[in-house]
Amino acid sequence: MELELDTELISKKELLDLTGISYGQLYRWKRKNIIPEDWFIKKSSFTGQETFFPREKILSRIDKIKNMKDNLSLDDIAGMVSSNPVNVVYSKEEIIKRNIVAENTLNNYVLFQNYNEDYFNFDRLLYLYILDRVLKSGEMNLDEVRLIIKTLEENYAKYSEKDCELIFIRKFGVPVCFLTNYPNEINFENEIKYIYRAIISNCIEELKILLNIKD
Repeated sequence: MELELDTELISKKELLDLTGISYGQLYRWKRKNIIPEDWFIKKSSFTGQETFFPREKILSRIDKIKNMKDNLSLDDIAGMVSSNPVNVVYSKEEIIKRNIVAENTLNNYVLFQNYNEDYFNFDRLLYLYILDRVLKSGEMNLDEVRLIIKTLEENYAKYSEKDCELIFIRKFGVPVCFLTNYPNEINFENEIKYIYRAIISNCIEELKILLNIKD
């Protein structure tokens, strides 16, 4: 049984040699919680005590870190490799290949936000998903669509622990977009024309199904 367990582990020395990372990088990633502390397994050896790691998990994690570290900060990577199922990351190529949103939607988002990163975390995927729905509705012009994305980018974090609703209206032809707690009781005046509304928790669940994310 011990032999079977050992074949599933990789020593620290072998890991550093195999991946080409340094001792400093490894422990810096540990401090940032990019590599979980419980993956550092202390075992007795003839030289004293040696550190081992679960082979498949650590090799997969380091490969992912190396692919992202040139474009993202360590804090961003830490959030994206978290065990939280909504903390995922997709490249532009993956988004198009998996048909998560239309390519035109992705291009519009990049243009609106001047977004130069190659990767999208879950929140940005959510903004893309809502943008895709808005564009397909055909109810708004591009300036109004830009207003919706700006509203999400600037305000969604305030509602991260509770449900909210995105509402877009026009009053005398002037567009207004805002987020509000959900459920809510909003009574619009007669001169206000409701154009679009989306319950964010529903959008999140739809997106998670699309991404095949299981809670």
